Amino acid sequence: MKVCPACRTNFSRPDWECPDCGHLPVRVDGFVALAPDFASSGGGFHPEIFEKLAALEEQNFWFRARNRLIVWALKRYCPKMQRFMEIGCGTGYVLAGVANAYPAATMVGSEIFSVGLSFAALRAGSAELIQMDARRIPYVDEFDVIGAFDVLEHIEEDEAVLAAMLNALRPGGRVAITVPQHPWLWSTSDDIACHVRRYKIGELREKVLRAGFKVEFETSFVSLLLPAMLASRLNKQKSNVQDDSLSELNLPNWLNRSLETVMNFERQLIQIGVRFKLGGSRILIATKEKVVS
Repeated sequence: MKVCPACRTNFSRPDWECPDCGHLPVRVDGFVALAPDFASSGGGFHPEIFEKLAALEEQNFWFRARNRLIVWALKRYCPKMQRFMEIGCGTGYVLAGVANAYPAATMVGSEIFSVGLSFAALRAGSAELIQMDARRIPYVDEFDVIGAFDVLEHIEEDEAVLAAMLNALRPGGRVAITVPQHPWLWSTSDDIACHVRRYKIGELREKVLRAGFKVEFETSFVSLLLPAMLASRLNKQKSNVQDDSLSELNLPNWLNRSLETVMNFERQLIQIGVRFKLGGSRILIATKEKVVS
């Protein structure tokens, strides 16, 4: 069910007009805005980067390999998913990938910056797209799966987001989460990307458990490339290189293909049961347990 942003009434209807108080959310940039005060000035990201991301994602090894891992994990642990929401959907790259893997499922994409939704509409036009603050998800018992892919590290109140995700899931529903890992990998790229943390080993699991979930699956990834990632960041620090947050994604074609091959091999290892402790990122699937009466 939806939750009215004005009076908190729960209701079920196709539009967002509250049947109790009559509140109808405004539209910003053509999209329903459930947190309009943050639509153009929400924290945690530079909205002007969306256009650059949209041009890079489909060809860059990291985004392509991460999408394959996400889709595999969803298919493995959420095979019957019918209703999916992605928070912080950005340009819609992951949302489109999930929609292609689940053509019969209902897709909802949310983003705090309304400008990002314009790009998402081009990739995942069949999805419902809304502007929303992930700390206050206006749904209750609504989704089979909620995804947050490299989103929580941008938000100070990550545990508030996890609590909101739990509330918006149906009993037995799942969260799928990826985050950057290891504070010792911190670099200027994290500063420019507006990260507030890189997660310590076990930190995401602890917060997910504290929110009330049961963890089903987790592993690090970007593990085989971790030495190269560390060397690259140390070299930047040593050279005092100042660049934008996307510069490390602009790679020669031969290098991009080689790195994608390594990450595809790593995914195959994960699929047969290998779990990595260390890695530049972490992926986790957790369940909202059903209440037994």
